[in-house]
Amino acid sequence: MSDIAAGLDAAIADGVDILSISLGGRSKEYPRDPMVTAAFAATQRGILVSCSAGNDGPLESSVTNEAPWILTVGASTMDRSIRSTVRLGDGTEINGETLFQYKDFKPDQLPLVVPSSSDDPYCFGSLDATDAKGKVVLCMLGDGTNAEKGRIVKEAGGAGMILMNDEVEAYIILDEAHVLPASHVSYADGLKIKSYIKSTSNATAAIVFKGTLIGNSNRAPTVAAFSSRGPSRQSNDILKPDIIGPGVNVLAAWPSKLDVNYTSEGPNFNIISGTSMSAPHLSGVAALLKSVHPDWSAAMIKSAILTTADPVDNQGKPIVDEKHERANLFATGAGHVNPSKAIEPGLVYDIGPENYISYLCAHNYTEEDIKVITQNTIRCTDYQKNGGTDLNFPSFTGYLKTSGSFIQMYNRTVTNVGGANSIYKLEVTEPSGVSVVVEPQRLQFSRVNEKASYFVTLSIKDKTKGSYAEGELRWVSDEHVVRSPISVFMTT
Repeated sequence: MSDIAAGLDAAIADGVDILSISLGGRSKEYPRDPMVTAAFAATQRGILVSCSAGNDGPLESSVTNEAPWILTVGASTMDRSIRSTVRLGDGTEINGETLFQYKDFKPDQLPLVVPSSSDDPYCFGSLDATDAKGKVVLCMLGDGTNAEKGRIVKEAGGAGMILMNDEVEAYIILDEAHVLPASHVSYADGLKIKSYIKSTSNATAAIVFKGTLIGNSNRAPTVAAFSSRGPSRQSNDILKPDIIGPGVNVLAAWPSKLDVNYTSEGPNFNIISGTSMSAPHLSGVAALLKSVHPDWSAAMIKSAILTTADPVDNQGKPIVDEKHERANLFATGAGHVNPSKAIEPGLVYDIGPENYISYLCAHNYTEEDIKVITQNTIRCTDYQKNGGTDLNFPSFTGYLKTSGSFIQMYNRTVTNVGGANSIYKLEVTEPSGVSVVVEPQRLQFSRVNEKASYFVTLSIKDKTKGSYAEGELRWVSDEHVVRSPISVFMTT
């Protein structure tokens, strides 16, 4: 880790504009997290830091790199598939995916089997008890790498492999370099194939390779199963991850030749999935914004990206997760990045290093802890103790008590980066059971870079609505819609 920190220090000294860090681990208290301290040093110098959210999803509170001065990026799918279709003997066609498209593999119906009861259903031990020769073998995801499963099937004489997701991965399919003709299918489709095998004594399947398809009927983006989720363990009063971006089946440079036959003939590229793929996408968008707006701070760039993110998919419906259920804000953050909108966001929320110090003081970090983070001697008596309610973050996360008349208040300031003369009117979608009061309900600007403040009050209006709810606040002008998510926990 010391080498990584030294590399980041060198990048900061070189005067970079953006740091893209596809590294992470477990959630740590900020003074014990070198990534947090390095990112703060960068932020003090106006450098935006984009980090991967982690690959421990869909586990709740698994997000890492969660400091408010970091752009924390989750992973989503794209509307592209590298298609391999399974055609069952009864005529049913099931669409799967695989990176390698075998041109000389004939789509003939071949016997279809599952591993014998004495063999591993994951095809990761051996197939000694399974008659796999010349057949297509259905293997479960799990217990080892998928390429290794294919090698075991191939060594057992198998002609092809169908790899079915487990229940956790659900509909998220990864394109991988399989060593034999293969098709990776969803959990639901895998169950259909299992049911078909049980229904007949002569189950067969063919694998048909259809190449790369773009703009197909798949819902996209969807949140990847592996993409780490919030709420943040260290800062649960701010929304993390911040945003999602393309992180599933991404074409990426690869350090060695990629070839299923293990020769030296393959390309130096691979298809990779992970939040380590999505963070660089956001770094690129941030670099685009910095080139257009060189005078913007890191927080302004981050705000522009978040307040213009899309909460809906390519079908105009709310973004879903790996199970095709509506994804909550702790999976999507503000939504999916929309670069063209982010260039002209209308309004931005700016945050200076001193505001982050106030935030740390409010969270009862000791002055010695804050010195570790900031590399400066800090006296919290010199700062207002502003927690998540007053950190000028472009979202609202609240904890309301159902007992008594507990309310939560927020103070926000926006900067006009749109037209010199513009008026923004308030629109609010209230979280279920929660009242949202905003004052004023109209923001008027006469010049560029003019600032305006507003206040938000959250309170419970219906205690029966549940323990968690979501909504959003929008400032709308003739040209812009500036969105801020609202997430509310209701506790006793």
